[in-house]
Formats: sequence, structure tokens, C-alpha cells
Amino acid sequence: MYPAELVKPMREDLTKVGFEELHTAEAVDAALAKEGTTLVVVNSVCGCAAANARPGARMSLQNAKRPDHIVTVFAGVDKEAVDAARGYMVPFPPSSPSMALFKDGELVHMLERHHIEGRPAQLIAENLTDAYNEYC
Repeated sequence: MYPAELVKPMREDLTKVGFEELHTAEAVDAALAKEGTTLVVVNSVCGCAAANARPGARMSLQNAKRPDHIVTVFAGVDKEAVDAARGYMVPFPPSSPSMALFKDGELVHMLERHHIEGRPAQLIAENLTDAYNEYC
């Protein structure tokens, strides 16, 4: 588990643009039970999260179509919430960072770490906005 003071700025990188933090399995279940589209970002302390994933997620929200709900769980911090979120992402193996778009609780689009690592934030944002344009 990472210290709260270490992850605070990384959490705020998403919460400052409206992402809701989920800390429990019940919160994840409730978020994914909501009608409409939900983007789940599995946040992480790794360099690709800072350089690519979080900025890409933020940029994607500038699209005309966007998810109804945007939530985040933090790998290495919110174990229960992360495990619950990853349970909804099966058959994809656990990875962090990662991003998943759900529509009415069904997984419709997934970005795994290997889709994020080494790619610029703009490309990640474009991938997400293409999914938003299709499903939102």
C-alpha cells in the first residue's frame, strides 16, 4: 500500500476534473449499476499513468460526447475497489493503469496497460473519444 501523501496529487489529477473516487467494492458495484455509460480509470503510481494515462483520460473529457459517469480506483491503495473493478473487466487480465468503458454495466471498451504504455496522452484520448462517440 502506498502512503496517502504520495498518491494524493495523483488522485487529484483525476478528481479535479470530476472523477469520483471509489474506495470499496460496494461503491464499485453501485457505480456500475447506474444506467448509462461509465468510464472506470484504474489509476496507478507508475510513470505511464502520470505521463500518459491520467492526461489522456482528462483530455478525452473535452469531447462533445462523454460518459455519463467517470470514476476511478487506485491500484496499490484501494485494493477492495480495484479487485471489484477488475472483476467487471474480465476476460482482460489485471493491469494498471487501465481504463474501461461500461454501458449499462456491460464492458464495451478496454484500454489495458500495453495500450497506454509508450503512447502519447493525445493518442489515448483519441482512443477513448472514439469509444465515447460509439457508445455514449
